[in-house]
Amino acid sequence: MYRGDQTWACYCHCDDCRRNCAAPVVAWFGVPIEAFEWTGDKPRTYESSKGVFRHFCGTCGSPIGFEADHYPGGMHLYAASLENPEDFKPTFHVNKQSQLPWLQMTDDLDAFEGTLLHTPNDPDGYQ
Repeated sequence: MYRGDQTWACYCHCDDCRRNCAAPVVAWFGVPIEAFEWTGDKPRTYESSKGVFRHFCGTCGSPIGFEADHYPGGMHLYAASLENPEDFKPTFHVNKQSQLPWLQMTDDLDAFEGTLLHTPNDPDGYQ
């Protein structure tokens, strides 16, 4: 559960996210860690690489979220985990160079090579 607004919302095309979700692209949004708390059963967590922690449902195995030492103060959550995922409105793409060649996305959103610590709408990074 989170309070307040999302600080950013994007599509990620990186190999790690795609493999973690078994999906051709992953829709994420971020919230400040102080605006976030787990409700119900706490998820299980594993370290997928040094300083990268992925959260998943301990009952069904569904991926839920992501935290990383290199993104301090932020919780990344999967849009598909929302009760109303149709309300998710991405504003940019990251790791666009890794987009699968057969995936056709025809939106006009900004697209970035690599990841962003600082989002387009928050040049100082999310806190």
